[in-house]
Amino acid sequence: MSTTTPTITEPAATPTEPPHEGHRTKAVLALARFETRELLQQIPVLFFFALYVVLIALRLMSKDGMDDFPVLNTVDRRTQATPLLFALAVFICVNAAALRSRKHGTVQQFGVLTMEPWRRTLAHVLSVIPYAGLTALAVAAEYTREALKPGAIGHGSFGELAVGPLSVLLAGITGVLLARLLPSSFVPILFVIAVYVLGILVSGLIDVRQEWVAWIDPIQFFSSSGGDPVPSDLLGRPAGWHALYVTGLCAVLACVALLVAGGRTRAVKAATALALAATAAGVIGQLPGDTSALDAARKTASDSPEKVQSCTTHDGSTYCSFPEWNVVRDDWAEVVDRVRSGAGGTAAEARLTVRQRIYTDGGVETDGALDPSTTPGEVTVGTRWGGNRVPEFAVAVATVLVGGSEDVTTEPMCDARAVTIMWLVLGQDPTPTATFRNVRLDDSTTGSGVVLAPTNGLSLSGPQTTVIRELLDRPRAETTARVKAHWTELTSARTTTAQAAKLLGVEVPKEADQCGE
Repeated sequence: MSTTTPTITEPAATPTEPPHEGHRTKAVLALARFETRELLQQIPVLFFFALYVVLIALRLMSKDGMDDFPVLNTVDRRTQATPLLFALAVFICVNAAALRSRKHGTVQQFGVLTMEPWRRTLAHVLSVIPYAGLTALAVAAEYTREALKPGAIGHGSFGELAVGPLSVLLAGITGVLLARLLPSSFVPILFVIAVYVLGILVSGLIDVRQEWVAWIDPIQFFSSSGGDPVPSDLLGRPAGWHALYVTGLCAVLACVALLVAGGRTRAVKAATALALAATAAGVIGQLPGDTSALDAARKTASDSPEKVQSCTTHDGSTYCSFPEWNVVRDDWAEVVDRVRSGAGGTAAEARLTVRQRIYTDGGVETDGALDPSTTPGEVTVGTRWGGNRVPEFAVAVATVLVGGSEDVTTEPMCDARAVTIMWLVLGQDPTPTATFRNVRLDDSTTGSGVVLAPTNGLSLSGPQTTVIRELLDRPRAETTARVKAHWTELTSARTTTAQAAKLLGVEVPKEADQCGE
C-alpha cells in the first residue's frame, strides 16, 4: 500500500469579485438591527425613555381644569423639551457603541471583513432611527390625546411636532460623528458642557429684535414669558422651515461621518450635496422677511378684535371670538346664564356682548394686563379657559351686570356693589367656598384681598369679605330672593357695606363702612 501524499496541482479558488451590492446592503441593515438591540439594553436609554413616557402620562393625567381646554398651538410646542434627556442618553450610548471596537481593541480585526468602515458607520447612524421613531410615537400620542378632547382649541403644527423626534435623531448622529472625529469616551461629556455654555452665552447676546437668530439653534424648544395663547396665524414661527433645517442638518452630519470613515462614493457625495441644499433652504426660510403684514394683523387683533372675529347669539347675548375659539362659546354662555340668573331688575335680562381679547404689546404671548373695556355691556374673556379662568370670567360678567361696564373697577368699590358682584359669582356655584378661595389672589377667604378677573381685579375690604363669607353659610334661595328684591339698593354706590349686610339679613361686621384694610 502506497503512503505517498497526493499532490494538489490546482490552486485554491479565490473570490475575484466583491460581494454584490445587495448583499452589502443586507449586511449593513443586519448590523444596524444588531446595534439597535444593543442600544435597547443600555440602562441610560431605557431609564430616560421610561422617564420620558412617565412625564407625558403625568401631564396627560393632570386634573387642572384648564387641561380640559388645551390650546393646540401651545401643546405642539410643549412636546419639544420633554425628549431632551432621552436625546442626551441616546447621544452618549451611540457614541460609546461606535467606540466599542476601539475600547476592546478589536479595530484591527475589522480589516479582514468585507464591510468597509464607512458602512459600519452607516449602520450606527441607522440604529438611531428607531429611537427617533419611538419619540415620534410618544409625541403623536400626547398631541392626539389632547386634540381629541371635546374642548380642544385650534390646531397644531407638524413642524413644531417634528422637533422632538428630530432632536433625538440629531443627538444620535452627532454621537456617531464625534466617535469618528474624536475617538475618546470623554469627548461626549465635554461636548455637552460646551454646547450648554455656548447656548447660555448666545442667548444672552441675542437682541430682542434679532430673535430670529435663535432659530439657528436646532433644538428650538418651547419657551414663553408667561403670556396667554394667541391665534395660530399671529405666532409668526417658521416651524416648517425649522423642521427642514434640522432634517437637513441631521443628513449633513451623517454624511460627514460617512466621508470621515472613508465613504467617498458617488452616492454619499450626492447625498451630502442634497443635504447641504436642504439645510441652506431651511436657514433661508427662517430669515426674517417683511413682517409688516404680521405686525398689522397682531395690532388689529389686539386693538380692533371685532374686525377679525365672528359672533353668535345665545339667549339675547352676543359671543364674539377668534375662529379657533368658537368651540368654547357655549361654555361662556353657560357662565353668563348662571351669573345672570341671580341678578335682579333689568340686569336679569341684560344683553351682554362677550368679546375675546388678547395682549400683544411687545410681541405675542408676552405677560401683560388687558385694560378694562369702557363699552357698556361688554365683557372681556381671554384665550385660556377652564380651571380658575371660569370664575374669573364670572367676576367680569357680574361686574358688568352690577356696574354697567368693566371700567367701574378702576376705582375701589367701597360699597355694596362688591358684595353683590361676589354673590352673583358664588351664589349658584357648586363649590362656592373653594371657588371664593381660588379666585382670590392670596387664596384666602378672610381679610382684604384682590379678586382676579380677565382685566382689572376687584378689591375687597375685610368687612366685605366677612359679609360674603356669611352669605355663603345661609340658604341660597333666601339670599337670592333678597338680592333680587333689593337690587336697586345693592347696585348703588351710595349703599354702604353695613347697609348691604342689613338688606341681605346677615350680621353687620365691625368697621363695615371702612374701605381697604
